Amino acid sequence: MQGLTEEEAVARLTGHVRLRTLVVLRWLAVAGQSFAVIFVHLSLGFPLPLGLCLAAIAASAWLNIFASLRYPAQRMLGDKEAAFYLAYDILQLACLLYLTGGLKNPFSLLFLAPVTISASVLGLRATLALGGLALACITFLALFHFPLPWSPGETPVLPPMYLGGIWAALVLGLGFTAIYAWRIASERTRMSTALAATQLVLAREQKLSALGGLAAAAAHELGTPLATIQLVAKEMALEFDKEFDKTHPLAEDADLLVSQAERCRDILARLSLRGEEGDIVHDTMNLESLLSEAVEPYRALGADICVRIAPPATAEPITLMRSPEILYGLQNIIENAADFAKKRVDINAEINGAGLKIIVSDDGPGFAQEVLARLGEPYITTRAAAHGPRRPGAAAPHEGMGLGFFIAKTLLERTGGEVAFANRLGPDRDRPSGARVSVFWAAAAVDALAGRP
Repeated sequence: MQGLTEEEAVARLTGHVRLRTLVVLRWLAVAGQSFAVIFVHLSLGFPLPLGLCLAAIAASAWLNIFASLRYPAQRMLGDKEAAFYLAYDILQLACLLYLTGGLKNPFSLLFLAPVTISASVLGLRATLALGGLALACITFLALFHFPLPWSPGETPVLPPMYLGGIWAALVLGLGFTAIYAWRIASERTRMSTALAATQLVLAREQKLSALGGLAAAAAHELGTPLATIQLVAKEMALEFDKEFDKTHPLAEDADLLVSQAERCRDILARLSLRGEEGDIVHDTMNLESLLSEAVEPYRALGADICVRIAPPATAEPITLMRSPEILYGLQNIIENAADFAKKRVDINAEINGAGLKIIVSDDGPGFAQEVLARLGEPYITTRAAAHGPRRPGAAAPHEGMGLGFFIAKTLLERTGGEVAFANRLGPDRDRPSGARVSVFWAAAAVDALAGRP
């Protein structure tokens, strides 16, 4: 979903509901409405327009039958189709309530159901349209309706103020439940898309990390056929030397084939050597090598990147297992710092009995206060906003989807790290003088990263 806005990314995964789901829900509504109408009319003895009520219920049953026969049950409905079915449910409910007392009927609470369903699975536009339709029906029923079914000879009279309270309660309940359901569904969808992006990034990094082993395997497998080609080419060259004394047109080609086969063997030998080293060296790295590899791609961005490790390099270096999660997470943080730094990025690492701490800070404008508390959540970005003039020679800042810090934080926390975002305070302590991201691994997490039990 690269290049999509937050709304577009969420819309990709919303607005789809199975036809079977709506059909099953409508059958439940038909059963409940039929039972309520028959119970009130026959058991309680309250007179009501039974024929018209059953006709309205039958219309829902016929719509279900038509939809089941016309379309497959697994058909996925888009926003417009699903909104049409839910709009019908609102109108059918309004018709039944019109025949049975309007807002005086306690079942008017069921107006919340279609709008809540829409807020959970459909887009914001469809939910607003259905909410407006429900509001119009509620207002109409507050003014126009058949009498509420009651005992013969008795007519319940509710004060207008009470009816106004019912109307207000339904309107507020409609808005609250719709907003609540929409926010929860949106958060779930954003988190799902962000986690999917994280999994793709991790899979890519793991593939890149495994290329060393694949190269060694390829070198081993190609060694035998290449040796055969080289042997045959040498025999051809010897035959040409014996019979034609290198005057045959193909003699030069045979010599070229031998030389290129030897060159291929040298290349495969180097790949195989790298693969053997990778078992011992490539799969482990000390802290200095880890930071050097994380920093190297971003030295050309223009900022002066300074790496400091405490205790000094004379102390015994810590050796860690190579982790694509740590490398990618740190690179994402360093890239962001190098993009926004004016001149300098500082990377400080410290290892002690408490654990390992890496701090990445820059001298740029710092994080915007309105997003600082939310950094690490998906789709939170400040790249679109101008943070002052760009450094001379630096690449133009790109507008991301706001997944960079989320992916970095997710991957680093997967390794046992704790990520914190803050601003560096300037001399006047009123305005930030740069951004600061710290990652801390406790001693137990460091042991796990080092492969120690």
